[in-house]
Amino acid sequence: MDNQEVVTDVPSNYEELKSSANRSANWRERLNAVEELGNWKNQKSIDILLHRLNTDAVHQVREAAYHKLLAFGEDVQMPERRKGELMKDVSKVLLRIKKSLPRDHKYEDFKDKLKKMRIDIYDTYEGDKGDEFDSWLEQTWSSLLRR
Repeated sequence: MDNQEVVTDVPSNYEELKSSANRSANWRERLNAVEELGNWKNQKSIDILLHRLNTDAVHQVREAAYHKLLAFGEDVQMPERRKGELMKDVSKVLLRIKKSLPRDHKYEDFKDKLKKMRIDIYDTYEGDKGDEFDSWLEQTWSSLLRR
């Protein structure tokens, strides 16, 4: 456990942290909420952390929840990095976005439109891929079929 003091009360901003922990289009906000809830050992915090551990698409968030739960003495397993699509039908969505752009569009056009249309997908993959996000997205973009 780190050197932070763990408090057993419920934080005064619990509802805000709960909302942040469940905000699908902002992995950084979910990560911050997990870190904050990890300072409050109570059943409500544990329940949210378990939910993030078991369901979050971004590995960093799941891993942070794991470490906080472990520090609380919970019997949890280290999450494995998910392979393949992190969200359902991502390939179809990306193809649809590519098809909606002019035939001679650039990668940056595709990236911008993805961010505007599906911030949830953009954010999830950005969080999961980290520094490799741009190269992954560009490679995915170039490999999408164009009918």
